[in-house]
Amino acid sequence: MKLLRIVRFPLTRIVIASGALGGAWFGAQSLLKAAGIVSSFGDAAGSPHLYSISTLLSFLLAYLLYVRLVEWRPVRELAMKGALKELGAGTFAGAGLFTLSIASIWAAGCYQVTGVNGALAAAPALSLALGSGFAEEILIRGVIFRITEEGLGTWLALAISSLLFGLAHAANPHATVVSGLAVALEAGVLLAAAFILTRRLWLAIGMHFAWNFVQGGVFGVAVSGVELRGILQGRLSGPPILSGGQFGAEASVFAVTLCLAAGVFLLFKSRQMGRFVAAPWMRGPGPSRG
Repeated sequence: MKLLRIVRFPLTRIVIASGALGGAWFGAQSLLKAAGIVSSFGDAAGSPHLYSISTLLSFLLAYLLYVRLVEWRPVRELAMKGALKELGAGTFAGAGLFTLSIASIWAAGCYQVTGVNGALAAAPALSLALGSGFAEEILIRGVIFRITEEGLGTWLALAISSLLFGLAHAANPHATVVSGLAVALEAGVLLAAAFILTRRLWLAIGMHFAWNFVQGGVFGVAVSGVELRGILQGRLSGPPILSGGQFGAEASVFAVTLCLAAGVFLLFKSRQMGRFVAAPWMRGPGPSRG
C-alpha cells in the first residue's frame, strides 16, 4: 500500500511517464540506427518522415501503456470520439493565428517573400510539425500540466508548464531569454488553455501542428530557430522585437500578443464552464473543480 501511494504521487507519476516517453523514443531511434535505416541517431534533418513517424508512434504507445498500467484508467484525453472535430478546429486556429502574426510582421516591414519553392518543398516541414506537435503535447500538456494540475490546481500548473515549455526551447538555435519568455507566454498559455477547455489533447495538438507547419512549411521562416524549407522563401528583418529575429516569428511581439490574447480568451471560457481545478488549500470536502 505504501509503494502504491508513492507511485500515485504526482511527481512520481511525472517522472515515470517522462521516463517511459523518453525511453520509447530512444529505443525507436536506436532501432532505426542499428538497422541502418537512418544515417544517424535522431536523424530529423536527413530522414524527417521516418523521424516524425517513429517519434509520434513511440510517444503514443508509451503514453497509452503508462496511463493504463500506472494510472489504471481509460485514456480519455486521447479518445477518438470527437477527435477529428477538435483536431480540425485546432488546425484552423493555429494556422489562422500564425497567418495573422506574419501579416502583422509584414505590415511592419519586417517580412519579405524572396522566392517560391513549390508545394513539395513543404513535405519535410509537414512531417516534422506533425511529429513535434503530437509528441510535445503529450509530454507537456498530457503529462506535466495534467498531473501537476491534479496536485497544485490549474493556475500553478499553468505557470509551471508554461515556464518549462519556454525553458525547453532554450537550447534551440538562436534562442534568447526573450524568445524563451515569448514561447512560454504565447504557446505555453494558449496550448494549456486549449487542454483545459476540452480536457483532451486534440485541440492543442492541432494548434501546435498548424502553427509550426504554416510558419516553416508555408511562409518559410525559422521554427524555434530551426530553418525549414517552405512553399515560400521568407526572410525576417528589422528589430527582433518586431520580427522575432533569427529564432523565428514566434519571438515577435505580434505573435506573443495575438496568441496570449487567444489563450486568455480560452481560459476565460474554461473558467466560465467550471473547468478549472482549485489549488489544494482552496479545496473543500466536495469537488475540486472551480
